[in-house]
Amino acid sequence: MTLVSTTALTPLSFLERSARVFADKTAVVYGGRQMTYRELAEEATRVAHALRAAGIGPGDRVAYLMPNLPEMLVAHFAAPLAGAVLVAVNTRLSGEEIEYILKHSGAKVLVADSAFLSSVAAAVQNVPTVTEVVVFEDLEAGETSDPRAAASIGSRLLGYREFTLGGSDELLDWAVKDELAPISINYTSGTTGRPKGVVYTHRGAYLNCFGEFVHSSFEQDSVYLWTLPMFHCNGWCTPWAVTGIGGTHVCLREVRGDTIWDLIREHRVTHLNGAPTVVTTIMNAPQAGKLDYSLLITTAGAPPSPTTILQMEQMGFRIVHVYGLTESYGPYSVCQSQSEWSLLEPPERAALQARQGVGMVQAERVRVVDENMKDVPDDSLTMGEIVLRGNNVMAGYYRDPEGTKEAFRGGWFHTGDLGVMCADGYVELRDRAKDVVISGGENISTIEVEQALMSHPAVLEVAVIGVPDQKWGERPKAFVVLKDDALVTENELIDHARVKIARYKAPRNVDFLLELPKTSTGKIRKFALRDPEWAGKTHRVQG
Repeated sequence: MTLVSTTALTPLSFLERSARVFADKTAVVYGGRQMTYRELAEEATRVAHALRAAGIGPGDRVAYLMPNLPEMLVAHFAAPLAGAVLVAVNTRLSGEEIEYILKHSGAKVLVADSAFLSSVAAAVQNVPTVTEVVVFEDLEAGETSDPRAAASIGSRLLGYREFTLGGSDELLDWAVKDELAPISINYTSGTTGRPKGVVYTHRGAYLNCFGEFVHSSFEQDSVYLWTLPMFHCNGWCTPWAVTGIGGTHVCLREVRGDTIWDLIREHRVTHLNGAPTVVTTIMNAPQAGKLDYSLLITTAGAPPSPTTILQMEQMGFRIVHVYGLTESYGPYSVCQSQSEWSLLEPPERAALQARQGVGMVQAERVRVVDENMKDVPDDSLTMGEIVLRGNNVMAGYYRDPEGTKEAFRGGWFHTGDLGVMCADGYVELRDRAKDVVISGGENISTIEVEQALMSHPAVLEVAVIGVPDQKWGERPKAFVVLKDDALVTENELIDHARVKIARYKAPRNVDFLLELPKTSTGKIRKFALRDPEWAGKTHRVQG
């Protein structure tokens, strides 16, 4: 018997609806290009047909290596509409790393921007399962294919226009039979080993979008700027969420402060997402200025300092602080604002806003547990591991049952992040387990030290790690990037930190850098700072 009271949940339904309800509304803007919602749905249908014509069947993997272009947005609907699983690949990876992901995922078709064709050529040489390599030339940016790289790929290479012209306009069924079927596989950064393939389902992606609607305050007049890579957690599911609410996507090839400010002013952007380092880029760009309206930035990846939050608010930005991982479809918790916070002094309010908060509306509560899976006291002091479960936790690691079993031990997903539980039920992240500095038996949160240093007006960015110490085992050391034309000495920064936090937590050394090593999503690569410090020395075993 067919159930009329239940349909399988899928974010594909968002585009099907918006193409009817907002047919002639501008859905996508990129340079001189624009697409209405009707045209976006038609393009997704054409690409889905082209994928099927290329031999893609239910459950097959389709890889995309592309910046935040309209074609990457289309992929989030076209690949699952064809019954396939989207594998969005990090555009900063080497040919060898791309090769691993293509092999591990078993991708049959790779769609790539021409700027990455050299890496693609190197990657696909040893991946015969990739039957077609489709190359897109971004004429808006003046990008064209490298002839030698194209020649090395040979007969498997097709132009994007040639590929999609073969796609039919015949309507496809936007419904899915199994909401628990994979919609995408997102690969982790792999900083401590091979990257893991995180499996998202249609149901999980659909429900995550409702969290985005509520907590990022999306509505049909929203104008969303793509500063967050779509290859990272499928852009926190925002390709589907903004489409579902009928907002406008403003695509962005490269995160640059000048371009971001140009687009903010040209399109009156209302929303963007990104790591705190992206926020810092926006705030400190020469083109920066106070807005005459409110622009909402949803930020995650590392706790924003209270200082940064206050500075952004003074410029007209509203900050929504969320927390999550690749394994939780991006944001899982939010620092839910409370009306009484508006009565507090700005520094006190900003300190509350810097916390990771509570589970979003579509998620379960966040727990902080000890090694026996018991909840730690809500005293804001006792550290434990943050664990999650529910609709917005991955289905598992692709082709890695042992890794999945370990991550899900005790019936919860273990994040590897350490935090404390506050008396009001809000979680505050203290560190990654591997980043905590254990000095003379005392645990020192590098985040706490970083926020103390960030409160100095000369500091633009900071990273703190543990370095060897003959007496204490290890101690904190800071790496600091100063604001343009700012002058401050090492001793002045150390003294500043000692006023903000306990003296034993303050760094004894500060190195000044022109920039910090970062991942493609703006997270600081602390291992790149830590490894040289510990070269030839025995480091403690880290969790």
